[in-house]
Amino acid sequence: MSLFASPRFLRLVMWADAASCAATGVLQLALQQRLADFTGLPPLLLTATGLFLLAYASAAAWMARRQPLPRTLIGLVALGNLGWALGCAVLVFGSGLALSAWGLAWVAAQAIVVLVLADLQWAGLRATRHEARQEAQLVL
Repeated sequence: MSLFASPRFLRLVMWADAASCAATGVLQLALQQRLADFTGLPPLLLTATGLFLLAYASAAAWMARRQPLPRTLIGLVALGNLGWALGCAVLVFGSGLALSAWGLAWVAAQAIVVLVLADLQWAGLRATRHEARQEAQLVL
C-alpha cells in the first residue's frame, strides 16, 4: 500500500488545508493594515480573502471529520485550490498592483501551498478510488 492510499492520508491533507487557511485568514484579519502597508495589497482584499479563508477552513475541517470522506467535495476543493493559485497569478501579473517584494512573496507562498495541497488531494483521491468503489459496492 502506498502512502497516498493510506486511509488517513487524504484526511490529514484536508486537515493541513484547513489549518493553513485558518492561519492565513487570521493573519490577514488581525494584521490587515500592517500587511497592506508591508505588501502593497489592498486592505479590502486582505479582509475579504481573510474572511473567505476562515469560512473555507471551517468547510475543510468539516470534510476532514466526515466518515466516509466526501470525495466529490474534496475533488471540488482540489479544483478550488487550483483556482486560487490561478487567482494569485492574475493578481501578480494582471492586476496592476504595485506589490512590494514581500507582497510578491506573500502571494507566491499562497500559490505554492495551494498547488501542493491540490496535488496531494488528487493523489489521495486517485490512490483511494478503488477502496471507495469497494465500499460503495458493500453498501449496495
